Amino acid sequence: MHRISIRRVYEPAAENEGRTVLVDRLWPRGISHAELGDAPWLKDIAPSEDLRHWFAHDPAKWPEFRRRYTAELDANPQAVAELRRLAAQGPLVLLYAARDEQHNNAVVLRDYLGQ
Repeated sequence: MHRISIRRVYEPAAENEGRTVLVDRLWPRGISHAELGDAPWLKDIAPSEDLRHWFAHDPAKWPEFRRRYTAELDANPQAVAELRRLAAQGPLVLLYAARDEQHNNAVVLRDYLGQ
């Protein structure tokens, strides 16, 4: 498996960073589909609506969010397999919209795929 990194969708892309994939449940505000080019939107890999609402980007809930989201990933092998397939083809960048760069679903997903 190649390198898997994360980047906030609002940040400029690095040169030759690799294939990008949007991993949020909701489309990011202010970003057009054209701006993301051919980056697939894998919203089925994102946290469920219930988990997303419960977490509400509260860092105090981070350990429990990680545990719950990991359980959701364990229960979603098809979506995980698709990301692993993309990562096997070359460097992969998981795009997310959250302001918090340390407490978001892309962090959990990157760590999960790296196992």
